Amino acid sequence: MISVAEALAEVLALANPLNVEKIPLRNAAGRVMVRNVAATRTQPPFAASSMDGYALRHAEVEPDAMFKVVGEAAAGHRYEGDVRPGQAVRIFTGAPVPEGADFVVIQEDVTRRGDLITLGHTIGTKDNIRPAGGDFAKGQMLDAPRLLRPADIALLASMNIAQVPVSRKPKVAIMATGDELVQPGEKPGQDQIIASNSYGLAALCEGLGADVRLLPVARDTTASLKQAFGLAQGADLIITIGGASVGDHDLVAPVAAEMGMQQSFYKVAMRPGKPLMAGRLHGAAMIGLPGNPVSAMVCGTVFVAPMLRKMLGLRDVSETPQQAPLAKPLPANGPRTHYMRAQLKNGSLSAADSQDSSLLSVLSTANALLIRPPHDPPRDIGDSLPYLPI
Repeated sequence: MISVAEALAEVLALANPLNVEKIPLRNAAGRVMVRNVAATRTQPPFAASSMDGYALRHAEVEPDAMFKVVGEAAAGHRYEGDVRPGQAVRIFTGAPVPEGADFVVIQEDVTRRGDLITLGHTIGTKDNIRPAGGDFAKGQMLDAPRLLRPADIALLASMNIAQVPVSRKPKVAIMATGDELVQPGEKPGQDQIIASNSYGLAALCEGLGADVRLLPVARDTTASLKQAFGLAQGADLIITIGGASVGDHDLVAPVAAEMGMQQSFYKVAMRPGKPLMAGRLHGAAMIGLPGNPVSAMVCGTVFVAPMLRKMLGLRDVSETPQQAPLAKPLPANGPRTHYMRAQLKNGSLSAADSQDSSLLSVLSTANALLIRPPHDPPRDIGDSLPYLPI
């Protein structure tokens, strides 16, 4: 049985960054850009007005000064002439500032009669002009790797980047195992339950940017498991759920070994999730998760998520635990790292009263996994402990 840190290092060694593909900017939100891109233009490409008003010479600005309006500049339509002494150009937000002008008086500070304007008594010192290149210059780099957020998409569009180099989406095959399982919507038999884990893990993987295939439930027979493994061909990551322990009906490990799996480890010193295995099968990374639903989801957060982040080319693959004080005391922890379902509320952590690894209702109400190191002593209210947001 190995530690969580050792197990994480082993599963990350199984995960390799994937190929790069170029996709349209419109489809790039939520993808991981893995190569730096350079702006193809300067933004703004010209000095532009930041307000509606009148463009004129700053040296001529004084209370009650009068100017003749000689033209107009709007967004997309510049004034072609020069602004000379005593002249002003009506200008609108986003329009290029005319040659000769270096100040925009906002329209609220101006009185206009026909083609003449008179300035008010209190003109501010702000020139209301956005300088050329004030946002970025041509050739400026947007660094990778980066998970593209809406703001990044807007910036790439402004840089005139139409095709974005991103990591290919990891292909994940999820295989639930067990005679007791039926799919949601089916009528379970008297001794059966619903296959919930595969749906929760699929949502987790898809939320991280993977393409997920949910395979048919594999029954507790060698033939059924071999057939399911065959359907997983072409995946970058194979996730099995259940059947990874050492009971008479736990056949995943021996069948996978028979099919050529190179096992990295089996069993991790953690709660929940002790019966965890990982290895490589036919070129794909493989991780065998416990069948208990909370165990599967916790192991998905601790191990599967970092694997997918590495495949996508991200640098920070493991989420850094945060710290918060306890709102309730805790007894001493045992010899395994314990990921306790907890609520973070008003800046303090409260572990759920029941930590049974079968209780999805408790996991659903939790927003944090409180991390207890092995042999952690009793903790009092106010003690600071690490946690992972979920």
